[in-house]
Amino acid sequence: MQHTLEEFLRALRAADVKVTPAEAIDAARTVAAVGYADRELFKDALCATLAKSKDEVVRFDQAFETFFTRAPFDLGVPPPPEGESQESDHQTPGLAESPLAQMLLKGDAAGLAQSMEEAADRAGVAEIRLSTQRSRLTRRLLDEMGLAEIEQIIANARRMPDGQGVADRLDAARKGLAAQAQAFVERQHELYASGSGKQLREEMLAKKALNADGGIDPVDLAMMQALVKRMAKRLADRYSRRRHTANRGHLDVRKTLRKSMAHGGVPFEIEWKIKKVDKPSIVAICDVSKSVAAAAQFLLTFLYSLNEVVDRLDAFAFSGRLIPVNAILDDNGVEGAILKVLQTIGFQQTDYGKALEDFVENHIDRVDRHTTVIILGDGRSNFADPRLDLMHLIQQRARAVIWLNPEPESYWGQGDSVMYRYQRFTHVAKQCNTLGQLERIVEDVLRTYSAH
Repeated sequence: MQHTLEEFLRALRAADVKVTPAEAIDAARTVAAVGYADRELFKDALCATLAKSKDEVVRFDQAFETFFTRAPFDLGVPPPPEGESQESDHQTPGLAESPLAQMLLKGDAAGLAQSMEEAADRAGVAEIRLSTQRSRLTRRLLDEMGLAEIEQIIANARRMPDGQGVADRLDAARKGLAAQAQAFVERQHELYASGSGKQLREEMLAKKALNADGGIDPVDLAMMQALVKRMAKRLADRYSRRRHTANRGHLDVRKTLRKSMAHGGVPFEIEWKIKKVDKPSIVAICDVSKSVAAAAQFLLTFLYSLNEVVDRLDAFAFSGRLIPVNAILDDNGVEGAILKVLQTIGFQQTDYGKALEDFVENHIDRVDRHTTVIILGDGRSNFADPRLDLMHLIQQRARAVIWLNPEPESYWGQGDSVMYRYQRFTHVAKQCNTLGQLERIVEDVLRTYSAH
């Protein structure tokens, strides 16, 4: 039964119930204590051991029922007619030597179910990852059970004068067996691969261009927003662990030994090396003109989802004039904020110089040596004055200036782009046109605050 438990733990992981190696050991000890006989006790004991939140309890229940519940094994074949001679059964070549054929003719549900489980192990059905594998694995499962042999026996029976009844019964049972095998593979897909398609889709969306022609499909947009929040949570958890380690400190051997000299070398007083880790203070200035509005929305979603590790976030948006958007984000949420911002300042001619002027006149006090300024935009200012002097001022006051441009670097400097002129006053200027790129850049920002 150890193999059964291991497969169930794998199904739990596929259902997004995190099971660590230590928890797997606890689960094995729990099963050894309660046994498998009492289904409810077995389920409750494992749930108490492995599920760590309300959501995980729900996912545990679903995985448990899918894994341990077996539907009746019904081939849908009526019993043989009364009085039909069994002598023809034994005269059909290969029939008497085939255990599978005998189970099919007798309707041995228990035997067929066990045979299918064993054949599934040999066929590797539990390794299913994609829905497109279902047909191939169903056929492989049937082959492992001996389907080719059954098909040959049916062909032999049809060539015999009195074998038509046996052939019809076996053929009907074969079709029922195929339906049962298909249902079995479907259940394995639900257990082990239901999230694989979604995972592949999310991997594609993480690489999808945020300024793609035609915009982003609403279904993809919802998935991308959820993906951004999970990315942010992953970074927040990672950064929080670093802060915890830094706050706890590391043993300072030299100071500890020095202090122990007063106690005859016994280290009564332990000294720790404490490394101070600042929380990031971020100013985000986002171009929300049509070409980069989607990228701005995801950047703001990302930053607002990092509220556990960001000390202060001041967000601003512009197309022509610049406005603070913290209040708009608080009132409308990140999803609805961009629409509200566009209603306020949208449909204006993009003017980076005017936006920088508004920022310096009204909000430059938000920038100091602890602040990272993140500017998101394509640097296209419709040939207006780019106000490089103001960019220089911001660079002098900030800890770092990072410019994220959704356009490829080969486009910088073409047409009305003044990106190369702005780049001189940034610490980092990178193309950022996918969620994957955005995650890496934000992680780099967080890392700079824990590097010293």
